[in-house]
Amino acid sequence: MVHDLAAAFCLVLVLEGVVPFLSPAMLRRTAALTSQMPDRALRLAGLGSMLVGLLLLQLVR
Repeated sequence: MVHDLAAAFCLVLVLEGVVPFLSPAMLRRTAALTSQMPDRALRLAGLGSMLVGLLLLQLVR
């Protein structure tokens, strides 16, 4: 199980690095826009992302 968690963490790092590598300007624009969003909107986006991730994980496994 520890091996699976480590592999998942490594994949997260790889996926997180794709956007800054391919388009740093887009990352800067996105960061500027998200810094102006209200906390509630960011929390809802985070919740939605987690729920979609859990759903996809269930479908894959």
